[in-house]
Amino acid sequence: MSGKKEKTIKGSVFRWTVFLLILIFINFYQLPYYFSIPGDAKVLSEVIEVEDRYEYDGSLSLTTVRMGRANTVNYVWSLLSSERDLMHESLIRPEGETDQEYNHRQLMMMASSQDTAVLVAYQAAGKEAYFENYGVLVSSFVEGMDAEDKLEPGDRIVEVNGEETLRAEELLDALGEIEIGEDVSLKVERGEETFDVTVTVEPFPEELDPSGERGGIGIAQPVTDRELIRNPDVSIDTQQIGGPSAGLMFSLEIYNQLTEEDITGGAHIAGTGSVDEEGNVGRIGGVKQKVIAADSAGAAVFLVPNENGIEGSNYQLAAETAKNIGTDMAVIGIDTFDEAIEYLEDR
Repeated sequence: MSGKKEKTIKGSVFRWTVFLLILIFINFYQLPYYFSIPGDAKVLSEVIEVEDRYEYDGSLSLTTVRMGRANTVNYVWSLLSSERDLMHESLIRPEGETDQEYNHRQLMMMASSQDTAVLVAYQAAGKEAYFENYGVLVSSFVEGMDAEDKLEPGDRIVEVNGEETLRAEELLDALGEIEIGEDVSLKVERGEETFDVTVTVEPFPEELDPSGERGGIGIAQPVTDRELIRNPDVSIDTQQIGGPSAGLMFSLEIYNQLTEEDITGGAHIAGTGSVDEEGNVGRIGGVKQKVIAADSAGAAVFLVPNENGIEGSNYQLAAETAKNIGTDMAVIGIDTFDEAIEYLEDR
């Protein structure tokens, strides 16, 4: 009897050990996918403060998406859930980019988005605001291309072939004129050091350009290093929220604090969308999750990029999501900052 009991115990221990190992594998083995779920709607008057601001009764909120690396459980859950999405890691960040580099890039994009939003809002409100540009910051690389071996994240590029390039657009324009196979001389600032480096223009990897006709030096998503000069002063504290997608809502909140009229009309207004220096509202990701987040927070209106009405626009996906979840929240497609102001003032 004791022998049978001992075998039973050993068999039970073995089965439990195998079961636990399977659970550990399922939980910790990461697939080459990210999952996204609805985040929250953050009231911007709590994180933005303009000097001598006007107070108002309503609220303007940015909306967020929570993302994470998918294990087996999250992968299957995302396939079955209407609120979750799966994205291959290649759509989220360049191959070889570390977690630290990804987070750094997202925070740089957020900082740039905030500055642009301040500029747009101040100019619309008739206040002083302009940029002093200092160069182009390297944020990440295309793996395997020449820049990866010769530059570092945080380097500031100030010249291309002897020509001053203080904005990301100027850098991209200058590099676009150089043929594949040719060398380009960059003047780079790294901390207190300034030096010249030669980088070769190469074809982009096939996954980025199947035609093989486009080339570059391998800098992904360069960011203009600039200082925003403004009066009155404004402070923005978004902590670890990254990316450019809150630009529209930042600009609306800042404008509302600068002007006497309350554009919210006492309502809770949520939204998403990037904004450029001309006030154009641009496409963003995670629309479905942001609509759900706004509805969960009780927003009356959700502003979303209209993209001039193109098929598959952010607005179309947002409207479809709103219909699917049965919300009474109004979903409004927006193409420009001025259009958003006009809608809010007239509603």
